[in-house]
Amino acid sequence: MATLKERLEAMRNGSKLKPEIEAAFARYFSEAHPEPLANGSRIPHFSLPDHAGRIVSSIDLLQQGPLVITFFRGTWCPYCNAEMAALNDAYDSIRATGAELVAISPQSAQSAGDYRSEHPLKFSVLIDTNARVAESFGLAYILPDYLQAFYRHAFRTDLTAINDGKTWRLPVPGRFIADRDGTIVDVEANADYRFRPEPEAIVPILKRLALGPVRKA
Repeated sequence: MATLKERLEAMRNGSKLKPEIEAAFARYFSEAHPEPLANGSRIPHFSLPDHAGRIVSSIDLLQQGPLVITFFRGTWCPYCNAEMAALNDAYDSIRATGAELVAISPQSAQSAGDYRSEHPLKFSVLIDTNARVAESFGLAYILPDYLQAFYRHAFRTDLTAINDGKTWRLPVPGRFIADRDGTIVDVEANADYRFRPEPEAIVPILKRLALGPVRKA
């Protein structure tokens, strides 16, 4: 089975965008400078609804064990879908360590529910209206005007019709691993949404947490 890295590389190589769109994305990638919460920080507590309206609390999750939190743009994004599938494959191994995984997106509950009806996920997808929780983790941004036009016309994707807050606000894709006291022990974030960390890297960190505190330099 191909790794997530290999799948994303194949998607990047197979993507044929017009030069002006490539230039717009290159501009954004050079301008974006996310400032995610660092290792050693405590995660901001959150309570968010899932696609069915059930409220999921980080406090409740941490009482059960370590927590893996993935922020993604939405299931309209093929790179996000590849990551969701890879995390789904890794979920049982994550749970075997005593940890839980949640994915957080600003997309609407209906959008998330429609995706789950076709792609059953073992973990919860939480609805972060206006990317407020993503902002507390240092990941939120508004898609620049020069990209909004391409999304609307070239990609036929209007985020104001997809996102719960009807905005162009998104999270930089990022993944946090927190010990059960809420301390971040590992963080990966990249403004270039075409690159994602491997899910397989999560399990060794969680296994070390089971042996004692882990602090990544």
